[in-house]
Amino acid sequence: MRKLIISSSVALLLIALPALAAEGDGIKRMPNGKPDLSGVYDAGTVTPVDRPPQYGENLYLAPEEAQAMEEEREAFWREVEEEGKGGGADRTAPVKGGDGDNRFGGGGVGGYNAFWIDPGSQAVVVDGKFRTSIIYEPKNGRRPQMTPAAMRRMATNFASFIHNNDGTASWLDHDGPGPFDGPETLALAERCLLGFVGGPPLLPSLYNNYARIVQTENHVVIMAEMVHDARIVRIDDEHSPDDVNWWLGDGVGHWDGDTLVVNTRNFRNQTGLPGGSETMHVEERFTRTEDGNLLYHFRVDDPESWTAPWAGEYTWQAKDSRVYEYACHEGNYAMGNVLRGARLLESEYDQPQSSGGE
Repeated sequence: MRKLIISSSVALLLIALPALAAEGDGIKRMPNGKPDLSGVYDAGTVTPVDRPPQYGENLYLAPEEAQAMEEEREAFWREVEEEGKGGGADRTAPVKGGDGDNRFGGGGVGGYNAFWIDPGSQAVVVDGKFRTSIIYEPKNGRRPQMTPAAMRRMATNFASFIHNNDGTASWLDHDGPGPFDGPETLALAERCLLGFVGGPPLLPSLYNNYARIVQTENHVVIMAEMVHDARIVRIDDEHSPDDVNWWLGDGVGHWDGDTLVVNTRNFRNQTGLPGGSETMHVEERFTRTEDGNLLYHFRVDDPESWTAPWAGEYTWQAKDSRVYEYACHEGNYAMGNVLRGARLLESEYDQPQSSGGE
């Protein structure tokens, strides 16, 4: 039987062939020939996650429609910024309990103004075509209906967010736990333990839309700017046992040609995707394009939360920048103040009302 003898120089050449073959395609690669996804990206966009109903099943926008969408969003934020000016020393106190305008989470009592809002300025383009929405499955471009169990889970998780802020401890009118009984009753995002866009999947938000990817041959770290959620994806590995659960799920990746495919499961009962459950399965696909951007595709399958799977894709814009620290509420002062404020409202609510004058 003849033996094949390969010299060391030939062996090195064979190892280098994948990278050499890929030279000239404009994509930066790792020594093993796989695309190098490392970098900083901006996932912000004016294209909505869920398609506006007027577009029906139409996935694409004409260029002039996309331009109009970008101009409309720019004009909207200019108007908001103008409304937020005039915060001088002579400004009067906000309406007790807020004015009901909760567009940015402030309720009109001094929350975020337009300076802090950065949702993105460009419409999503995939394969040279503008999209009406990030979601493309189902065909109407909207997330399927939530199951009753998921809606109950959402109501429990975000009770402190959705409470009717009327300036009183009106939650005492109902039996059972209240939305501000202690730190553990507040939403994970409010406690700065888990973001609400970092997922997976990672979806654009009103601000903090940057993400950073750090890649080796065996691992990929995906860090979202929002609440600095960092996911460590193992390449060509096995998933953890089913009884081991993670805030951000257990992500395992493999390469499908030049696309990194990440399958994530083993979530906890509260996830970075609002409404998701422990049984959620998310598949993501990351493809580096010649212009340095990243085409991001995702598919969510969670029968306990949605009546059907749903999928979407959009482009992350490569940026020559950094992802800076996201401090959330520094020193956790806000948490203490929220709870102290709730105790004060409860003490006032329990006091008998005065019946008259002197």
